[in-house]
Parts: sequence; structure tokens; C-alpha cells
Amino acid sequence: MTTFPRSLNPVRGGFVLVDPDSGRPGKTIPFQYNPDTLTRTVQMQGIGAEPGDRLEALRLKGPAHETYRFDAEFDATDAPSKFPDGLFPVLCLLEKSLSPTYQQLRDEDSQAGQGQLEIVPVEAPLTVLVLGPKRVLPVRITDFSVTEEAFDAALNPIRAKVSVSVRVLTVDDLGYPHPGDPGARAKGGALYLTHLQQKERFADTVNRPITDVGVPTV
Repeated sequence: MTTFPRSLNPVRGGFVLVDPDSGRPGKTIPFQYNPDTLTRTVQMQGIGAEPGDRLEALRLKGPAHETYRFDAEFDATDAPSKFPDGLFPVLCLLEKSLSPTYQQLRDEDSQAGQGQLEIVPVEAPLTVLVLGPKRVLPVRITDFSVTEEAFDAALNPIRAKVSVSVRVLTVDDLGYPHPGDPGARAKGGALYLTHLQQKERFADTVNRPITDVGVPTV
């Protein structure tokens, strides 16, 4: 099991942005309040066999696709001195992981002007979702919407609800970690394997006999 989750100093909930090259944790966006609800969807990756194909019915071709959806609430009304620009910095940091930076766009424009047509797409920070110490997940934010609910005199948002959907990144997306690789992809792959290992350990603690749960023996 990797020690990387502990190096993130997990709060009870929040996002951590990890530098794509060095693999070092960077900015942290803690949730002020725990989400009231969280919707989690797990979709199996099975072989796409036709119904009745008994040879393929139980085969798996990769890790399950796992998605999370929840609302995160932020409130600057109780401590306005700590938020001179309202919640703009927090919201901008969340959005930063969804778009190339100003400098990356300028560099792309400069390379295109020099006739370099095959430009490698820029790489965003690895986004890590922390939901307590037992769920530290590499994710991609797939949907992000903000409801700004209150403002200060300068129209800075001071209370906001952020609805977020994320997809857990697996070793299919990030690859497997290898010794000596400091990059975010390797760290993310290690996080996913740790997450999977933890779930298996929790599942193994459920050791009731099959007859106790009403499943007929065969």
C-alpha cells in the first residue's frame, strides 16, 4: 500500500491538486461542510457478449467505472476579513483544474506561430478527491456548476453551492505505478490501487454465512 495518501494530509473532505510532473501535492480546497448527500454509481466493465453467451457472462475486462456526485457548500459570511475577494479565489481554484492555464495557452499560440502544428495537449494537475481517510481517490471532474447565493457590496459571491460530478480514474487511465516514477500519473495509479485494496479489505470483514442472508445453497 502506498504512503502517498498520508502525504496529502487529508481533511475530512476536499480536493487536492497534484503537480503532473513532480507528483507533489499542491493547492488544497477543503470543504467547509460535509456533503448532506452523495450519489455513487458503479458500472461493471464486462465483456459485451450477446445474451445467452455462457462463456463470456462472468468475464470482466477491467476495473469498474465509478462516479460520484455531491454538493459542496462554501460560506464567507461569518469571516469576511478572511475573504476580501469573497469566494472568487476558491471557485477559481476549482475551475483551474478544468482548463489550460493562461501561460499554457500563450505557449501553444507561440508554437503554432512557429509552424509547430502537432502540439501535444497540455496536461492538467491530477485532482484527488478526499472523502475522509478511507476514500482518497484520483478523479476527473466531469461536471461542475456553481450557484452563487449571496454577495457583498462589490458583488463578490460570499455564499455558494458547488455541484460536482467526478469519475474515478483507474489504472486503465493512469497506468500502474513504477518505482522511481515521481509523476502524478504514477501517484494516481497508486492511489487507485490503494482505494481498491481498502474496499476489498472491508468486504472481507463481512463473513456471515450464506444461509444467514437468505441465499439458497447450491
